[in-house]
Amino acid sequence: MTARTWLTQPAALMLFAALCCASVLIGATPIGPGALASANEDVWRIVLSSRLPRLAALVLTGAGLAICGVILQQIVRNRFVEPATTGGLDAAKMGMLIALTSMPQLGNLPRMFAALVFCLASSLLFVTAIRRLRLRNAVLVPVIGLMYGSVLNALAEFYAYQNNIMQSMQGWMLGDFSRVVQGNYEVIWIILPIVVASYLFAHRFTIVGMGADMATSLGLSYPAMVTFGLMLVAATIASTIITVGAIPFVGLIIPNLVSLYHGDNLARTLPLIALGGASFLLVCDIAGRLVIQPFEMPIGLTTGLLGGIMFLVLIWRKSR
Repeated sequence: MTARTWLTQPAALMLFAALCCASVLIGATPIGPGALASANEDVWRIVLSSRLPRLAALVLTGAGLAICGVILQQIVRNRFVEPATTGGLDAAKMGMLIALTSMPQLGNLPRMFAALVFCLASSLLFVTAIRRLRLRNAVLVPVIGLMYGSVLNALAEFYAYQNNIMQSMQGWMLGDFSRVVQGNYEVIWIILPIVVASYLFAHRFTIVGMGADMATSLGLSYPAMVTFGLMLVAATIASTIITVGAIPFVGLIIPNLVSLYHGDNLARTLPLIALGGASFLLVCDIAGRLVIQPFEMPIGLTTGLLGGIMFLVLIWRKSR
C-alpha cells in the first residue's frame, strides 16, 4: 500500500490497534494470546504492571511530541522545526539537571516544572531571534536551531560534569521506555489534556501559521496564542523528559507526512497527526525490543536514526 493509503483514518486506526496489541505481547518475556486467555496470574501481573503502563506512555508521548512539532511549525512558519531543532529538548535537559542537583530531595513535579520553565524560555528566545533575523532560506532556521541546541547541550553536559552526574545524565537522556512501570510514569498523563487543548484551539493555531498580520486582522491575539502554544509544547517536553528522556524528530516526521497528503487545516489533520505520532513511536519501540532481544535498544536511537534520515530527505526536497 502507498503512504497515502495508510494516511487515512480507518487504515491508521487499524494499524494503531495492531501495534498496540504487538506492544503488549512483545518483550523480554514474550506473551502469547493463549497466555492472556488462560488468566495466568504471573502473566497478568506483567501486563498490568509493565506492558500496559508502557503502552500508555508510548501512545501519549508519541501523540504529544507530534502535536508539539506541528504547533512549533505553525508558530515559526517553517516545516523543519520541532523541539529537537529549536533547542527545546536541550533546554529542558538543563532545567532538569539544575533541579536534580539543587533540589535532590524533591520529587518529579518540581523537576518537571524546572524543565518546563527552561524549555519555555528557550523557545521564546528562539522564536524571537528567528523573527528578527528574517531568514529567506527556510533550511537555515533548523540549522540555527540545531546550533542553538548544541550550545545548550554543551552547557548542560558541562554542568553535569561539574556536579559529577555525567554518567547518570547519559543514561536517561537517550529516551528509554524500559523504566516505565506502574507507579513510575503517571506524570506523563499530563499530555492527555494538552492534546485535547491543542485540538480545541486547532483552528486558531492554523491562523497563527498565516502570520501575525493575518491573525491580527482576523481578530486573534497573536502574542497570546504564540505564548499559549509554546506553553503546551514546554509542558509536553518537560513531562516526557522527566519520564522517559529525550526523544527527537517525532514532531518533524509525522506532521510533514500528514501535511503532504492532507494539507494544513489542523482542525482536520490534528487527530491523524496524534495517531501517526503514537504509531510511529510504537513501531520504533517494537523494533528496538526485537533487534537485540531479550535486551532492547533505547528508543532515542531508533527515532534519531529514522528522524535524521527523514530530516535530510525533507531538506533535499525543499532544496529542489
